Amino acid sequence: MAGDAVIEARGLTKRYGANLAVDHVDLEVAAGEIVGILGPNGSGKTTTILMLLGLTEPTSGQAIVAGFDPLRDPLEVKRRVGYLPDQIGFYENMSARDNLAYTGRLAGLTRREIDERFEAALDRVGLGHVAHARVTTYSQGMRQRLGLAEILMKRPSVAVLDEPTTALDPHSTQEFLDMIRGLKADGTAVLLSSHHLDQVQSVCDRVALFNRGRLALSGTVTELAARVLGGGYVIDVEARGDKVPELLAEIPGVVRVQPLGGDRYRVDGQRDLRAAIARHLAERVELTGIYYATPSLNEVYARYFQEARDEIE
Repeated sequence: MAGDAVIEARGLTKRYGANLAVDHVDLEVAAGEIVGILGPNGSGKTTTILMLLGLTEPTSGQAIVAGFDPLRDPLEVKRRVGYLPDQIGFYENMSARDNLAYTGRLAGLTRREIDERFEAALDRVGLGHVAHARVTTYSQGMRQRLGLAEILMKRPSVAVLDEPTTALDPHSTQEFLDMIRGLKADGTAVLLSSHHLDQVQSVCDRVALFNRGRLALSGTVTELAARVLGGGYVIDVEARGDKVPELLAEIPGVVRVQPLGGDRYRVDGQRDLRAAIARHLAERVELTGIYYATPSLNEVYARYFQEARDEIE
């Protein structure tokens, strides 16, 4: 395992009677790395997170989080891990400041540490001006920000975020994603569980794709695209002429050609084929544009699970 890994899981398994919820999962996350945890409901991702947090006991296997075993040292893990669940709760009639002070004491922070940290945490998430307002006056988006401030107060080694942007409008979502990038800049390892695949792609260094209790795929979006789509390089081509898709398909290394409408085509390739495409089309059609495009996590996800369903049927 890498020397700077702060999450290490080997053979992590969880059974509920005859149901195998998590099946021998190996996972490693380094300091300052953002890893997206993806998969449909019931795929095992939430149970895996609960085992990493020490909130449920593994049937077999082991996890080390921030240097401690969540099973043997759950309190030490909780002190070093910040957790933002999808349904976040605070004491409604207490102020944001008092809520943070209370959870700070539970995390083992001294009064001085709490006094030193709470203002900076609230300012960082844009709530400094309402620090003394009761949480009952907060919108859902403000509560999400307060949950992130609670994590920042702890200065954790690991942050686990479960659907953190679900209740946010587009502008607030972008601000929240920037805050997640700020955790990475702090050196915090981040596990992000979300169904918003475009958001996962925009902030995550790697993606871990769960299916039927197993960690089915792990890697960058480009690496997953190479495995699932057959090509990790996506090139958009604009060209006018006869039989453009057929001409593109002739090029060695082209895996798939997809018409995008009008004179635009998307090419999945095994490598960067822009020069080869330009040479092959130059004298045959009118080539008006050729661009490298980022592989789509949405497309990777949809294709993988379609093929998984086809195998079962």
